[in-house]
Amino acid sequence: MAQPLLTLDFLDKAAPTAEATPSGEVRVTAATRTGRQRKLYIESYGCQMNFSDSEIVSSILFDEGFDTTDDLANADLVLLNTCSIREKAEQTVRMRLKQINAHKKRKPGMLVGVLGCMAERLKSKFLEEDKIVDLVVGPDAYRDLPALISQVDGGQRGVNVLLSREETYADITPVRLNSNGVSAFISIMRGCDNMCSFCVVPFTRGRERSRDAHSIIQEASDLVAAGYKEVTLLGQNVDSYKWASADGTEHVNFAQLLERVALISPELRVRFSTSHPKDITDEVLHTMARHENICKYIHLPAQSGNSRVLALMNRTYDRPWYEARVNRIREILGDDCAISTDMIAGFCSETEEEHEDTKSLMHFVQYDMAYQFFYSERPGTLAARKLEDDIPLETKKRRLQELIDVQQVYSAKRNSRSVGQVHRVLVENFSKRSKDDLSGRNSQNQVVIFPKGNFKKGDYVNVLVHSSSASTLLGTVA
Repeated sequence: MAQPLLTLDFLDKAAPTAEATPSGEVRVTAATRTGRQRKLYIESYGCQMNFSDSEIVSSILFDEGFDTTDDLANADLVLLNTCSIREKAEQTVRMRLKQINAHKKRKPGMLVGVLGCMAERLKSKFLEEDKIVDLVVGPDAYRDLPALISQVDGGQRGVNVLLSREETYADITPVRLNSNGVSAFISIMRGCDNMCSFCVVPFTRGRERSRDAHSIIQEASDLVAAGYKEVTLLGQNVDSYKWASADGTEHVNFAQLLERVALISPELRVRFSTSHPKDITDEVLHTMARHENICKYIHLPAQSGNSRVLALMNRTYDRPWYEARVNRIREILGDDCAISTDMIAGFCSETEEEHEDTKSLMHFVQYDMAYQFFYSERPGTLAARKLEDDIPLETKKRRLQELIDVQQVYSAKRNSRSVGQVHRVLVENFSKRSKDDLSGRNSQNQVVIFPKGNFKKGDYVNVLVHSSSASTLLGTVA
């Protein structure tokens, strides 16, 4: 029996709107049936970058004789592409590995491996202490998978968690897993240089490096030729994208790359994630304004509304800077541009007054959506080394719930602005509740449900919105 798509709550956050791909989601490989002898099963945990990386892994192993499967019991190789953003995420993966090893006992030839951020962080524990995996492969070592699998086939354990300053996988065409055939991710850069004090990403994914701009344009063009209607440009901090040709004659920043992708086709919608407040420039905003097919939605994580806490987080901006960026978004793109955020409740030494500052920032911005967390200390980070995690768990949870309550009000308020307006919706699938309705998103990333009529997945449809909730818009074809 095929394994279902799993949705975990390990981030202790507010539920985002249905169209998002939050860090609490788990995706299971869809099956390919091309006659290859060995079967690969991947569960991808966490962020969009992990989902994109699993597509790269599938492409590498497809060339090595692996079809993908969505049936764990049928797999010859099981890989968990993991997330280290919070402790509970790691606990969940460990529990899942124990379940998978029960399958392994029934099928001794099954190989089990851990990819991604947990692989880099916990390599010795997986291989030596727990002895529950055969392969441990970091996010910059996926090209080495065939050799590592050969080592395991020969009776050894395979491990490569070395981080790279060059690897971008620019020449690998991803196998599109769990794709709806309409939307696809394109990874434009890897790693992070920001060193936020709470975050493990710089240690698990390494330093920033940007992909060759021409390879990105080619990948987007190939997707359009294959019938895709939307791409999302991915990076830990997409706005810091900077690429230069080897001879130094060509330089491309993020605004220029965004425009090049938008110019491929007016029928191609372009999204991007994630933006760091210190990097999103007026040039990016003006580029968005010039091109109708660049979606008017910006994920702009604030993390806190208090300048002292932001300094402790090493976010490199203060509250006035963040507010100024929001004001520029509104000035250049208008009030209808959607803004979402991440917020952390109960960071080290946060006072009640500083927590209130975060709530007041939410009132100032009026976010369309937010991913909200209570602080979870991660080993190896600057905060774990230098700051005391001194806020009681009960206080963290109470503050988080207060942030959730504020956001629910503004999610509903922002969605209500759409009532009575006509929106261009890209159909992605049937509604989860009824095959008589279709579901898609507008430019602002809002989910819109409407009667299917004669329309199908991949169509653009003008929809008149007649009602809304905090997560969904309902309408009829205009």
